[in-house]
Amino acid sequence: MAEYTLSINGQSHTVEASPDMPLLWVLRDRLKLTGTKFGCGQGLCGACTVHLGGEPVRSCVTPVSDVGAKRITTIEGLDLHGAHPLQRAWIEVDVAQCGYCQTGQIMTAAALLAKHPKPTDRDIDQAMGENVCRCGTYLRIREAIHRAAGQRKEVAP
Repeated sequence: MAEYTLSINGQSHTVEASPDMPLLWVLRDRLKLTGTKFGCGQGLCGACTVHLGGEPVRSCVTPVSDVGAKRITTIEGLDLHGAHPLQRAWIEVDVAQCGYCQTGQIMTAAALLAKHPKPTDRDIDQAMGENVCRCGTYLRIREAIHRAAGQRKEVAP
């Protein structure tokens, strides 16, 4: 076990963990930040996506020992009250069906908008391409991203 001081959602947290413990389990089990979801455990589905130093990463395959001094942002850090433009757009467009993958989808979309404030469909498809939604709400995800970027594009349900 080692002690790590992590900057999460603007606050400092000190935790004891094995160096190879995935960041996902530190967030969920040690710090009770349960918005980040476990999906596949192999970094393939995107449900566990958080921002590390502003970049989207799969927290299920990111060892806590690799975090260092980088800032971590979880879904709880976007806006505690659900007022982030993406969170509002997700509700307006009614993106979620089962909802399980949505925190990872939103975190990936937030990283996209930070780099490309007015993304094209191609930008969105490229950025979101490795996030899996078993319900298949990809068109609504794209619409919500455009809406959050101020580019309203209506898509049939």
